[in-house]
Amino acid sequence: MSELRDCAAPAKLNLFLHVVGRRTDGYHLLQSVFQLIDLSDVLHFSSRTDGRISRVGAIVGVPEDEDLSVRAARLLQRQTGSSLGVDISLEKRIPIGGGLGGGSSDAATTLLALNRLWQLGLTRDELMRMGLSLGADVPFFLFGHNAFVEGVGERLTALATPERHFAVVHPGTALSTALIFGAPELTRNTDPIKMSDFCADTGIGGIPALTHDFGQNDLEAVAVARLPEIEAALKWLGRRGRARMSGSGACVFCAFASRQAALESLLGMPSQWAGWACSSLPRHPLANWAND
Repeated sequence: MSELRDCAAPAKLNLFLHVVGRRTDGYHLLQSVFQLIDLSDVLHFSSRTDGRISRVGAIVGVPEDEDLSVRAARLLQRQTGSSLGVDISLEKRIPIGGGLGGGSSDAATTLLALNRLWQLGLTRDELMRMGLSLGADVPFFLFGHNAFVEGVGERLTALATPERHFAVVHPGTALSTALIFGAPELTRNTDPIKMSDFCADTGIGGIPALTHDFGQNDLEAVAVARLPEIEAALKWLGRRGRARMSGSGACVFCAFASRQAALESLLGMPSQWAGWACSSLPRHPLANWAND
């Protein structure tokens, strides 16, 4: 095997996001439900025998050394001592700075693909531990399931989520995650919740099943105060249903009963915005690329 093509790196939505505390090292303690959707970046990998790791093509605003897919490949090579390298080509479809986890998903797909391409044989847990050093969301995309997420992003409980469809809107601007989490007015004391607050005990295969929407995004007010475009998108999409912000922004989303309804909700969207009709994914498309 010398190459892997058309490797999906799906986006996620935060169905809610609560900030429940802060560690002494500055990292925030969160509770959230992460929902995979079928808006995806696509990566292609060609193995090299000279050990060089490089990105093929430029991505506006993302220098190669800061690209999480490149960083993931270099980390995997360093941690395993592999003598192989890789050329990485990335088709970027998830908006940068949108709160949809695109960079973290690219890193996870890179770890999954190169574990296979380089025949390393690492387990899912080993990849997840490695991924956490790249970013708090990376372990989720390696986990394989939609999940109730706790801690700084490393404590994951699989959830069975209903099939749903979403309109996702990006208002054309981006926010720094560090800026939002560092805001002095951000509350960090939301009461912790239990899965029983929004789940049935068991779903398909014994996995707890999400039964209803719950909670809010604690970062939303902070983001809106710094980027009025987010408030405009929330109000515009909110005329069609319950609109929420994902992650630290700037994307907002609303759930619909069908993909067609989600698509129709985007009609008349301001021309400077971008929008997608998306469907939920029950599992990560590459979930079986790592052994449990």
